[in-house]
Amino acid sequence: MLKRVFVAPDPGRMRLRFASRAVLGIALAVAVCGAAGHSLVAAITGGLAALLALFTVGDVTVRGQAATTALLPVVGFPVLALAAVLHDVPVARDVAFLGVMGAGVYARRWGPRGHSLGVFAFMMFFATQFLHTTPGQLPELFAAVLLSLCASSSVRFGAWCYERRVAGITVPTPPSARGLARTTTRQAVQAVAGGAFALAVGQLLSGERWYWAVGATWWVFVNTASRGETLVRSFRRVLGTVIGIAVGFVVAVPLHGAPVPSAIVVAVSVFGIFYTAAVSYTWMMLAVTVMAGVLYGLLGVLDPGLLALRVAETGAGALGAVLAVLLVLPVTTHATTNAWIERALRCVHACTAEAAARLAGSETADPAPRVAELEQLLGKVRLSLAPLVHPASPLRARKERARQVLALLDACAREVRGLASIAADPEASHDDRLAAACWRVEAAVEALTTPDAARRPAADTLTAPQQTAVAHPALAHLHGLEKALAELAHPLNVSPRTPQGA
Repeated sequence: MLKRVFVAPDPGRMRLRFASRAVLGIALAVAVCGAAGHSLVAAITGGLAALLALFTVGDVTVRGQAATTALLPVVGFPVLALAAVLHDVPVARDVAFLGVMGAGVYARRWGPRGHSLGVFAFMMFFATQFLHTTPGQLPELFAAVLLSLCASSSVRFGAWCYERRVAGITVPTPPSARGLARTTTRQAVQAVAGGAFALAVGQLLSGERWYWAVGATWWVFVNTASRGETLVRSFRRVLGTVIGIAVGFVVAVPLHGAPVPSAIVVAVSVFGIFYTAAVSYTWMMLAVTVMAGVLYGLLGVLDPGLLALRVAETGAGALGAVLAVLLVLPVTTHATTNAWIERALRCVHACTAEAAARLAGSETADPAPRVAELEQLLGKVRLSLAPLVHPASPLRARKERARQVLALLDACAREVRGLASIAADPEASHDDRLAAACWRVEAAVEALTTPDAARRPAADTLTAPQQTAVAHPALAHLHGLEKALAELAHPLNVSPRTPQGA
């Protein structure tokens, strides 16, 4: 698990830049709140707003990111006010919390912007429970959030601006789907059901920290699209929390809320959250748990019993998510996995086309963002296939095919990364054979992504290129890519219920 985090590919050092910029932006936001004379509660709220803005806003262009960031207070302030007003009215508060939770998941149907606004709204409600916000504190909290968003935006769009240019990774849904046929609609219903279970059990465990269970259910649903993904994410959330609590006993408890070392640990935790999010949910949750423990230390309420309670509440929330996806309008893993694989294959072709255009002399073509997008999509494929490749899975034939698909997609990614690195070299020369090879890659991807009934004859004709001496390194990568795509035809076209070897 440790190796996966630090050895995972990081095209263009995007994860490193993402994490470093986040630490700078959040630190500036908290510093500005402190300089303005805001209370610790307001500074924490502002820091959370900055973290969410930097973490969840994922529009393709800088202009889109700026627009979404500007909309965060529009969505967040009414929710913050509602939660503060209802804080001492338990029944209304609980109903409102579940309503915000369902709306936040449903908003994912509108892509990255809907996802960002939904997460921000939920977390504003969650923050009022965490900080016991009262209506009298609202003006200060509104000011802190605005200051923090301005400060973090000055880093994101000013001092350290780079255009992401990676398509938002949203939940795959058939274009014609309506009502409960839409994945986001089904997941919104699941989230409310799971959240209601978590809320009830969480309140039995603690009348004061019950919201941890609801938060655990929420974050399990974020960025998942099927039953299998949610089950795996639930396990990883609990595992990350347990490890984070163990680290918290060693790191957070001995600090006793000391400001300077606590600030350092929070900064390291923030870096860990952003750096590991794309490759390991377990490690991300470890960092979140350590950060939460240190923040409770700063608020003067941290003790070992509180850390133990967090594990129990997280378990209740994860269980709520598991029961919801198994019993309430389940979304099958097979259909979702196929959708992620298709998007990954189309991204492989897009990467290849960009690299070929760059080698042909185009100054505007740039495969690097597409490579970064491919890494994100492969992460989705791995998450979706995780239940099948787990050692405990009894479905041996499906496990073997899933492993073949993952291995071959990883091979595609390696060849694409190699091709992109060659294209980035200004001394790289063009070869007329590149165009023909790119056309064959396009044809292979088209055959593999055509609907089942139509694609079988085309996919069955895919053959690996003959192994001949290749002088041009880019052409060698393209031939390797063709070979991997040809070998993908069999595991992708075999029915998931067909015995291995049939």
